[in-house]
Amino acid sequence: MPSRGASAGRTLCAMCTTDAAGSAGGPIASALVNVWWRTLLTMWRARAQLRRQGPRPPMTVGRVRLRTLPTDIDLLGHMNNGRYASLFDLGRFDLLVRTGIWDVFQQQGWYGVVASSTITFRKSLGLWQRFTIETRLHGHDDRSVYMVHRAVVGGEVYAEMLVRSRFLRRTGGIVPLDELFAALGRPDDLPELEPWMREWAAATALPSTRAAAPSIWE
Repeated sequence: MPSRGASAGRTLCAMCTTDAAGSAGGPIASALVNVWWRTLLTMWRARAQLRRQGPRPPMTVGRVRLRTLPTDIDLLGHMNNGRYASLFDLGRFDLLVRTGIWDVFQQQGWYGVVASSTITFRKSLGLWQRFTIETRLHGHDDRSVYMVHRAVVGGEVYAEMLVRSRFLRRTGGIVPLDELFAALGRPDDLPELEPWMREWAAATALPSTRAAAPSIWE
């Protein structure tokens, strides 16, 4: 069951953050290359599985196995809290590709953005530690789809993140969910959201892009 935590808006493109030791530009450039390579490898593997097994059902639990690298670790010796969100993006890409959703998006000219997210930490991941990112679609409301990511070690949850995403057209506008499921050729069989998720989404929402959003501290 997803749990509550601190919220922060992120886009799917935030995933483009993976390591090539000694790359030009120092530690920051090295960390960026690190996430890029992880991203490309994850998508290559997902496409290979899609060719062998065909599209997986939308409620499939996706699993991506990783190991923490030096570029993931902060000064306290464990994986930096911000890195979890970047690596959870790998699970999102893996699931989108393996379910066939990614190809539909490319054909339709759609893309996903993260409207809000909340993450809760339970245990820390240390250097070189193996873990699995588990990802699953959780449900939807009238405008957004909700997805859950977990960092798991030996079947035990170390961290969990709830993500609320919207799907947009490259030409502008939001993709209605009935159009999304029709394009996928699948029924809308995602489960109902828990009441606290709807309350969380409403409580953490910022003004729309067309409304004023001044930075005023009270």
